[in-house]
Amino acid sequence: MSEFEKLTSQQLQGYEADFKQRPDAAVIARVVMKNGIKAASEDQNVSQRNHRVFSYEVKTGKVSNQRHSGRCWSFATLNTLRHLFASQYNFKDFELSQNYLFFWDRVERANMFLQNIIATAALPFHDRLVDFYVAFAENDGGQWANAASIIEKYGVVPEYVMPDTYNTKNTDDIAGVMKDLMHKDALVLRKMINEQHADRAAVQQVKEKMVSEVYRLAVYAFGMPPKQFDLEYQDDDHQLHRQANLSPLEFFHQYWQLNLRDYVVLTNAPDHKLNQVYSMPQQENVVGGIPLQFVNVPFEELQNSAVKQLKAGETVWVGNDVLQQMDRKRGIMDAELYKTEALLGIDYVMNKKERLETRQACVSHAMTLTGFNEADGQIDRWKIENSWGEENGEKGYFVMTQKWFEDYTYEAVINKRYLSSELLQLTKQRPVQLTAWDSLQ
Repeated sequence: MSEFEKLTSQQLQGYEADFKQRPDAAVIARVVMKNGIKAASEDQNVSQRNHRVFSYEVKTGKVSNQRHSGRCWSFATLNTLRHLFASQYNFKDFELSQNYLFFWDRVERANMFLQNIIATAALPFHDRLVDFYVAFAENDGGQWANAASIIEKYGVVPEYVMPDTYNTKNTDDIAGVMKDLMHKDALVLRKMINEQHADRAAVQQVKEKMVSEVYRLAVYAFGMPPKQFDLEYQDDDHQLHRQANLSPLEFFHQYWQLNLRDYVVLTNAPDHKLNQVYSMPQQENVVGGIPLQFVNVPFEELQNSAVKQLKAGETVWVGNDVLQQMDRKRGIMDAELYKTEALLGIDYVMNKKERLETRQACVSHAMTLTGFNEADGQIDRWKIENSWGEENGEKGYFVMTQKWFEDYTYEAVINKRYLSSELLQLTKQRPVQLTAWDSLQ
């Protein structure tokens, strides 16, 4: 291995000379310093490409608002359910309780975390897997399977039955307390096993007390989840509907004829072998819940399946990277929104595979596809429902170009009925287990 080299004054002089030889360097510097890189590099044709007219749209109502929380995964999941409810029961602005799902996720996730700590007690504390569990303790991010597992076990309730509290709208405070508690609990359990050599029954007894404390915190922060409620709503034709004494599970099973295990997460991750099923059990939140699995396919397969589901009147849960090429306020996602490479004269563009390999890419947000525009047999833009309130985009709806969809979309949740026979056969593969820190996390 060669020795590291210091930067010399001669080299620095060369860098300065290289900068000055660009005839537009001073102009670019003034523009960037005054306006910032994004404003200085914005493509002025972006509005033309992102015209908000679509040849096909699923009829949807008002958007929801996750506010200051990382609950996009559960919002996108419940959005797909409420759209189905809207079409079947003629009530487009019906909203389901995000707070109810989040309550049970916190409790179930704590139970899963503590059991993972017990299972890995023999490993060094700073083993990479243990580090992962500790770092992500009670993280409020998640995947589709996390929300689906909660719904499968606990059902759903209307928003008015268990509305958001301050702590679901602003998760930092309660998340901090719960994370600190999980960290201390992890140390206690590891000490019991490794130093005190406690038996399994004693460890489990202490673990149960720990979960009980999380439950208590969840009630303080989010309220007590209902065991029964009265369903009451007035549909879009002003007809009143009422059904008394429903449990959350009864509500789900009666009003949605769905098996959540019939949904498949198609992913497009070119840094992984295509046409392969992968699993990531380290990020599951419910013991015995829906497995966190991905079917890695060429992008065309993901897109074609999404189109089929949309044309059947069902919206599509999608996992994207909104940290790239997005204008939040205007609700625009365009792969050529900011032409920073041309402005700066530096080539740092990577393809999808390279971005995943270097962790520049990530599934940073979940949203809901609701429509697309097709011209001359080709799709050029998509309509997408976000969960950032009506102040962003057009009353909360965003538009994305086809190129952005290809470059920055990694997951789409599709019902098996819309998969090709080849994809259906592919889903039967035995999954290859990924590491907890894989790029698909």
